[in-house]
Amino acid sequence: MVLGGTAVLATAGLAALTGSSAAYRSVVATAPDIRSESVFSRARGQYVGLVLILPPERPAQRLPMVAVLHARGGTARGATPNGMARYLAQSVAAGRVPPFGLVAVDGGPYAYWHESDPGDDPMAMLLDELPVWLAARGLGGASGQPFAATGTSMGGFGALVYTRRRRERGNPLAATGVIAPALLTEWDEMSEREAFRDRRAWAALDPLRHPDSLGDTPLGVWCGTSDPFVAGTRRLVRHAHPEVAVFRDGGHTGDFYTSAVPGLVSFLGEYAPERAESRT
Repeated sequence: MVLGGTAVLATAGLAALTGSSAAYRSVVATAPDIRSESVFSRARGQYVGLVLILPPERPAQRLPMVAVLHARGGTARGATPNGMARYLAQSVAAGRVPPFGLVAVDGGPYAYWHESDPGDDPMAMLLDELPVWLAARGLGGASGQPFAATGTSMGGFGALVYTRRRRERGNPLAATGVIAPALLTEWDEMSEREAFRDRRAWAALDPLRHPDSLGDTPLGVWCGTSDPFVAGTRRLVRHAHPEVAVFRDGGHTGDFYTSAVPGLVSFLGEYAPERAESRT
């Protein structure tokens, strides 16, 4: 199923309102190509949604990709902050960042991107199956591996764990950017989410307890000063020493997430393969 057609309909409406074919062509040229399909995940034991967000002008094959992890209660369809798909397409078209795309998959609404239920392992899906799905579609470099990861809230927690696992496998990410990562400092709060069987399981995975596990992967962090996860996020920044750390007015809201999009896209673009190669 292809969702990109809605963007074409919207641009046709704009052309009718403006009476300008130039305006129409400009908007179409920067409209993201959004594709959605269903694939079977053996790691999760079920069909999952797979969403691809691609810039309109891109290499024919092996477009670098960023894995986007959705928030708690979410799905792949809502993984990106509002405006991110459009902003990425515009940034690529304007030459502000090299071409790269985004990929999101359903990781389970409450699993915190690990095997919280036996036989349902979204992290294994990211590590072992996502590269195969991307490579089969001519995306993600020769191996199909995403070069970077990002996520909001629970997805930020998951992106940090994914960063750790990629490093442990000897295939580290080029960069990771997180918005308002759901980092809790007390087990009593985390236990209410029923995502870990006990305190020990949480402590083994919690990024706050393993900041060195991120290695040298460049990290970008954005969080509102009124966000309920700001204390944990500040602790992460103190111990992980990210390349970028932005704290400003805002809560755990869509408006704040959208405000972080320009900085996040710019940060990820700095580590996209084409830009990274030009710096060496």
